[in-house]
Amino acid sequence: VIPLFLICHLYLNFIPPVGIWVVTSLKGLHHIMITNTLVYSGIFVILFGGVILFLLGFLGCYGALRENRVLLMVFFILILVIFILEIIGVILALAFEKQVKGEFFTSELKKNFKGDNTTDIFSQTWCTIMIVVGCCGVQGPEDFGNSSLFNKLYPDTKVPEACCKRAKRITSGEMLYISQQGCYNYMDESLKKYIHIAGACSISVLSHQPNVCLFCTNVFMKP
Repeated sequence: VIPLFLICHLYLNFIPPVGIWVVTSLKGLHHIMITNTLVYSGIFVILFGGVILFLLGFLGCYGALRENRVLLMVFFILILVIFILEIIGVILALAFEKQVKGEFFTSELKKNFKGDNTTDIFSQTWCTIMIVVGCCGVQGPEDFGNSSLFNKLYPDTKVPEACCKRAKRITSGEMLYISQQGCYNYMDESLKKYIHIAGACSISVLSHQPNVCLFCTNVFMKP
């Protein structure tokens, strides 16, 4: 129970703040993600999931120390429910995988990006991401081609200034001065570098849950 409590505590300290930042930041990523209800709902799931896991871990730890049968049985039932929900979550994640692929964000960028010199929050957020990360568009510079709103507004400009590496020749379309990597590809590659860490944490949590359930059952069945 105690290892699971520690995991839940770490989850509360590190994961929910990310969700809070995205939801509350006036000029944050939620202006991009809000158009995808699946992704935006996931932010709230992360936020409330962290709080629930922390409280659940505290309940289990307190019940184990006190050897309180009622608390442990409640803890056992909740852990079992969460374990089932996690399995369902994995299935749903695989089923809706395409909705969080780069194609969705590419479509939204082409329809809504209005360029660098605008007060539009969506466009400003994208410009900030491209400048800070050093990327261009979702898949690459081609996202600002003929079918994009940006191209219709600025037909003589190949890419927005936020895509450019240097101050000179920034909108001429010369490959030397334009970031070729798309922001989605950059983030996807970055996540893949640490996917083994996320996998290890997930396996650790899942492996503890059956043991915790057995422990709670044994304590509850003690004469």
